[in-house]
Amino acid sequence: MLLFNVQQGIDMSAQHRVNRSILLSAISLIFLNSSAYSAGFALIENSASGMGKAFAGAAAAAEDASTVWFNPAGMTYLGKSLGDKSQLSNALHIISAGTKFTDKGSAAPAALNATMNGDKNGSNTIISPVPNLYYVRPINDRLHFGLSVNGPFGSKTEYERDWIGRYHATDTDMKTVNINPSLSWEASDKLSLGAGISAQYIDITLGKSVDSVAACRRIAAGVAAQTNSSALLSYCNKTYPKASQVEKDSQATVAGDDLSFGFNLGLLYQPTEMTRIGLSYRSKVKHDLKGRAKYEVDPGLLPVIAQTGITAFTDKDITASVELPDSLSLSLAHKVNDRLELLGDVTWTQWSTFKELLVNDTAGNKVTSTKEDWEDVTRISLGANYKYNDKLILRTGIAFDETPIPSAKLRTPRIPGNDRTWLSIGAGYKLNKKMSLDFGYSHIMLDETPIDNTDEDGYTVKGLYDRRVDIFSAQFNYNF
Repeated sequence: MLLFNVQQGIDMSAQHRVNRSILLSAISLIFLNSSAYSAGFALIENSASGMGKAFAGAAAAAEDASTVWFNPAGMTYLGKSLGDKSQLSNALHIISAGTKFTDKGSAAPAALNATMNGDKNGSNTIISPVPNLYYVRPINDRLHFGLSVNGPFGSKTEYERDWIGRYHATDTDMKTVNINPSLSWEASDKLSLGAGISAQYIDITLGKSVDSVAACRRIAAGVAAQTNSSALLSYCNKTYPKASQVEKDSQATVAGDDLSFGFNLGLLYQPTEMTRIGLSYRSKVKHDLKGRAKYEVDPGLLPVIAQTGITAFTDKDITASVELPDSLSLSLAHKVNDRLELLGDVTWTQWSTFKELLVNDTAGNKVTSTKEDWEDVTRISLGANYKYNDKLILRTGIAFDETPIPSAKLRTPRIPGNDRTWLSIGAGYKLNKKMSLDFGYSHIMLDETPIDNTDEDGYTVKGLYDRRVDIFSAQFNYNF
């Protein structure tokens, strides 16, 4: 997996190539590929009331303080329905994501003449909590202030260290925290405008295995080419007679974080008493991560490192850049009568900005760029609210969520994503004038997902993913 174009450690340009290859292999850092729960690695799970209807009409509904996130202009409408009181909403989503992988021919590079050992079939289930917090308060008759605290991007995948695709990934853990103060302004009786600024923190930890045998042979071959001595190569062949073997693997772990800023804009138009139209835009956020790469080296490789002076397996500082995409949502909420409200939403996300993985050394020099070529996607949802009585609201919804990954060859074990269909139900219950509860459940269906990805070092993961996702949501709203 690493050290494939290596010359000798004494040769500085060769050592630079080694460092570059190690960084790339270990660092899928900003690839952010993992088992997220919306398109790409976005998290749409940002309210329990929205969950109950598959987030249909999210930019127009303005049912509770979560409108600060989905469309800040909705704070005006919410404020009127609350009688100009403040509201605090706290939601928690429990995401259960099951993944089963079936190998269909994963392989080591042909040049190694090796058959990878390891588990070819495996499954696991990851349960992840996703919390949200929202606050809305009136400033005067026309202005409202709101604050949202949530995690708009994030995901987690785990594989055993002996699985067949370990040279691509063993674990991925990505978290974001987004703090978003906003204002809304009532421009007229029918039109409200909103805007906000986001401070977004991102933290990523990624791990993968390193084929120590291949690394040893490549280093030794580089030394032999420069010195006409095959002693090191003989050592590698004796110590490592077979390549791509679990028991001889080294391990690489990379962690990085960053704080960056973005903005959001919203518009809510109410042409009639029965209809609301919402338009919401959220900007991209560019993250320049700084972090650290750490290695656990197989003992058989240590003498080679010591003799050649190769620093590729030395813990080091790294940097990487990524742009999290912008999005645009158009929503409609229409009351058919006093009991039934129909909702719809179309959300476009510009994942096409994710064209490459760019990794730099600490001096700012370009180390490499890896082609990704993700595509823009659209999410379409339809839903309904039914007012059963003065205390109880019933909800349901359906959504189709496109994947930005264009082909099996660009799909990776860190994000084996595919198109998703959401089926959702939920309810809202008013406890009293000050307190209410919301509940939601979504089952996400995915077709069998093929993967046929070859990394730059020639290791191929080829197989099928069978995945299921269930989401349970609860929310508490307090008016004061």
